[in-house]
Amino acid sequence: MSEIKTLSIDIETYSDIDLSKCGVYKYVESDNFEILLFGYAVNGGEVQVVDLSNGEKLSIEIVAALTNNTVIKWAFNAAFERICLSEWLRRNYPEHFSSYSTSDDTVGNYLDPSSWRCSMIWSAYLGLPLSLEGVGAVLGLQEQKMKEGKDLIRYFCVPCKPTKSNSGRTRNLSIHDETKWATFISYNRRDVEVEMSIQNKLANFPVPEFVWKEYHLDQIINDRGIAIDMDVVEQAINMDKRSKDELSKEIKKLTNLDNPNSVVQMKQWLSDNGLETDTLGKKAVAEMLKDAPEELADVLTLRQQLAKSSIKKYQAMKNAVCTDSRARGMFQFYGANRSGRWAGRIIQLQNLPQNHMPDLEQARGLVKNGDYDALEMLYNSVPEVLSELIRTAFVPKVGFKFVVVDFSAIEARVLSHLAQESWRNKVFANNEDIYCASASAMFGVPVEKHGQNSHLRQKGKIAELALGYGGSCGALKSMGALDMGISEEELQPLVDAWRTSNPNIVQLWWDVDTAVKNAIMQKTTTETHGISFIYQSGMLFIKLPSGRKLTYVKPKIGINRFGGEAVTYEGIGATKKWERIESYGAKFVENIVQAISRDILSYAIQTLSRFFICGHIHDELIIECHMYESLDSICEQMGKTPPWIKGLLLRADGYETLFYRKD
Repeated sequence: MSEIKTLSIDIETYSDIDLSKCGVYKYVESDNFEILLFGYAVNGGEVQVVDLSNGEKLSIEIVAALTNNTVIKWAFNAAFERICLSEWLRRNYPEHFSSYSTSDDTVGNYLDPSSWRCSMIWSAYLGLPLSLEGVGAVLGLQEQKMKEGKDLIRYFCVPCKPTKSNSGRTRNLSIHDETKWATFISYNRRDVEVEMSIQNKLANFPVPEFVWKEYHLDQIINDRGIAIDMDVVEQAINMDKRSKDELSKEIKKLTNLDNPNSVVQMKQWLSDNGLETDTLGKKAVAEMLKDAPEELADVLTLRQQLAKSSIKKYQAMKNAVCTDSRARGMFQFYGANRSGRWAGRIIQLQNLPQNHMPDLEQARGLVKNGDYDALEMLYNSVPEVLSELIRTAFVPKVGFKFVVVDFSAIEARVLSHLAQESWRNKVFANNEDIYCASASAMFGVPVEKHGQNSHLRQKGKIAELALGYGGSCGALKSMGALDMGISEEELQPLVDAWRTSNPNIVQLWWDVDTAVKNAIMQKTTTETHGISFIYQSGMLFIKLPSGRKLTYVKPKIGINRFGGEAVTYEGIGATKKWERIESYGAKFVENIVQAISRDILSYAIQTLSRFFICGHIHDELIIECHMYESLDSICEQMGKTPPWIKGLLLRADGYETLFYRKD
């Protein structure tokens, strides 16, 4: 065999653990986990399939290549292959396996990610779908993923239900359907072929080496995982069940309904009692509670508690946690197609409920000790308390602490820097409150957080959050302006006041709009505010200060629903399908600002990579570190402005804690 430089890999596996609920790290821990088929190609050559399930063996050269960091391993969603092969090598070829973990780290017994490349990440970098089938279809590859795949995976890769016709077995093997097994082998071979076709098709648009380094750091954070206090989780699940049983009994007593969880039955009961409603959504119920008669308000309040779904996070933790009480694989690199931001997976740390309880530690102690009666006696709503405590289930390992550190108003700072809105940059330079300053600029009076005209700060805040990317009255409404007591009549004047006080930001929207349209129409490169817009090979690339590019596939100039000129491109839309998406200057500015903010977070991850980073949420890092580490020093390092965006005013603040929370 010639020297192996690259391996393209696709594997088919079996486990009795539910992969979609539990993630790959838990999936491979099962005693019943095994690799059935190993499809591979050496140096882009012919694809071989090794039927491991029926006793075929991998050659020692291929086994050695898996652990050799000079051999580049390619796969679509390579994290799956890497973690599965780590476990498989540990069990079958321990003499060839070596972990990259150090004695005090918890990245686990996994293969070093530095020699792995992922064609799914490559696809995402170029604005393409995150599925092999989707990428193949969009690129119009000659080799397409076989449509029978889902049925074959359901048949061979997951447990089956015992029935009379299958003699009560709980698993299908090759001997149970040899024709299907032969198709399964073809399917495995085809996946490697499709993966290699993607590489060939995208060869002219490589992922920059620095993005692969970011990916490898991401894999280390995913491998490290984050510890979970399983006492808190188990007790919370038990308490939630008890609470729901009690709430159900109470509602049944008040309404005589068979199933108070039924939306249809509850709407009918409310109607019978003089309260008509189309929905029982959270906002609608909150609105009804304002003036509902007492007996109906009691039922609605109980119904609200019963419907609280955030408690499901505890179940997600229980599903995902590995044998060492850590949850892994929580972050999807390049999960957000437009900006390249991370997305949450499994437990979804990106959308945890906030906590506002002053006595968080006390409530947590009651739950951890299973003291339901005390919890019920001291607090109005058990589901509400359990919801606020979700974050606190994440803990550092014994003898360590969490340092949680985040950027202050990162998007507002980046937007102000790009637009050169000088009054805003002065606010950041002086560490002042941007919401107060914004309200002051909008209304022409001094606004202090707890002082004069403090009532205007809320209007400044809602305007800042809603209007920076071209939003108008609709954006203010969706941010909850009306719920905050701002009247319908005040909305347009708010929009006008914000735009008048931020003329350079408004100009940035138009400048970007013009630059994008000119690049597409003239098939050329344009530039504004330090950002390049490049039309090349039927794609629009936006080059960011970091050197990373955002990609928009097949951009065109068309007419929007208002009869004006609009840019459209192909991508994953709101329906999660591949479709034409309409965009405009301010929307591109949003993509750019969020992408730069993401790059700044990535720079901070690299700066702080000597620490054990075990999680990140939007613009925040969770670091597990020794008790002697200095919070101020970590904040200072995180707040360093990257060399590629000189002059940007960054600030990072943080706190120390023995369980995760929102400070």
